[in-house]
Amino acid sequence: MSLKKHVKLGLSALALSVSFHALAAEDPIKVGVLHSLSGTMAISETALKDTMLMLIEKQNAAGGVLGRKLEPVVVDPASNWPLFAEKARELLEKEKVDVIFGNWTSVSRKSVLPVIEELNGLLFYPVQYEGEESSENVFYTGAAPNQQAIPAVDYLMNDLGVERWVLAGTDYVYPRTTNKVLETYLKDKGVAADDIMINYTPFGHSDWQSIVSDIKKFGSAGKKTAVVSTINGDANVPFYRELGNQGISASDIPVVAFSVGEQELAGIDTGPLVGHLAAWNYFMSVDTDANYDFIDAWVEFKGDEAAVTNDPMEAHYIGFNMYVEAVKKAGTADVDAVKDAIIGVSVPNLTGGYATMMPNHHITKPVLIGEIQDNGQFSVVWETPSTVAGDAWSDFLPGSKDLISDWRAPLRCGNFNVVTGTCGSSADVAAQ
Repeated sequence: MSLKKHVKLGLSALALSVSFHALAAEDPIKVGVLHSLSGTMAISETALKDTMLMLIEKQNAAGGVLGRKLEPVVVDPASNWPLFAEKARELLEKEKVDVIFGNWTSVSRKSVLPVIEELNGLLFYPVQYEGEESSENVFYTGAAPNQQAIPAVDYLMNDLGVERWVLAGTDYVYPRTTNKVLETYLKDKGVAADDIMINYTPFGHSDWQSIVSDIKKFGSAGKKTAVVSTINGDANVPFYRELGNQGISASDIPVVAFSVGEQELAGIDTGPLVGHLAAWNYFMSVDTDANYDFIDAWVEFKGDEAAVTNDPMEAHYIGFNMYVEAVKKAGTADVDAVKDAIIGVSVPNLTGGYATMMPNHHITKPVLIGEIQDNGQFSVVWETPSTVAGDAWSDFLPGSKDLISDWRAPLRCGNFNVVTGTCGSSADVAAQ
């Protein structure tokens, strides 16, 4: 073969290679959106799906990431916990998504977790949770108990003088584990067992008359009483309505909620609830330019002047921006490269500071206590002086207090026991 033909073939191969790599570079980064759009959790999760679509649209308008557009892939697990696992597998195996943003309840996250780990996916989880978990494949952008539940109890005890405690929750892993942490914490603070009432109800529970009556009776013993609520989803609407029906005001028995935000209050008459509380890391009423810009963008995206923002939406905002920065830092959307690159990444939050991804895959967050106003918004009555780093493992549970999580090399362990110097398994922790 002549030199001329060799050169021509070589140039053709080079052109083909360049063309192939150009096409590959233009492939979209596929973003899975795993939120319930039907069923009992749709009241909370639909807004999170729309938040992701808004963020992706904005990022694409700015040129995407690494010259690649982002493509959302939306599925509806329909408040069906086993279906979350099936939909996660569909996103990873069939749709070949690069990352998943989703889940609300811990039972849905627990359902998805083995699939994410088996297929080496990435999950950004945006809702407050019970802790006692750390996965190399999950980034927890909602609050751990030390970023919500513990500060809320401290506020009720120290600022409001609460002595009796009703721990009321939906019957699944998040309320049960959170209340286990709180019960231990309260007893360590000298609260008697008789001054703690614990109650669980199923998802979608609607008949609150007898339970609220029991709460009212429990609060009539002459000691200041409060309800710490881990009630989730649409069960909150009849719960708060029954509080009003039975004349329980915030001055009598204040309720501090961990799963009620602006989105949930949009569906009820908040008049009788004025003065009740919620503990979050963000409220729509926060006075910052970044927050006003986010609200304006949300109202425009929804085409609704009455559209509200809430804490898990901010968590998606933070998580999404952290993911974008990690992909840029890694120079690729490859899962393992992003996992390494994201630790230490800091992005602005909406409350005027910055959120940083810690080695335990939790982020730094301020803690705010808000009081319900008659317009369905919250007035901030207390906040931490600075951000708080999330703990994967509670300092108040015997099986967890000696554990830390650090996903950096060389440790790369989600539950390292600082006493024994060993890295255990999740099963070991569950058994303790």
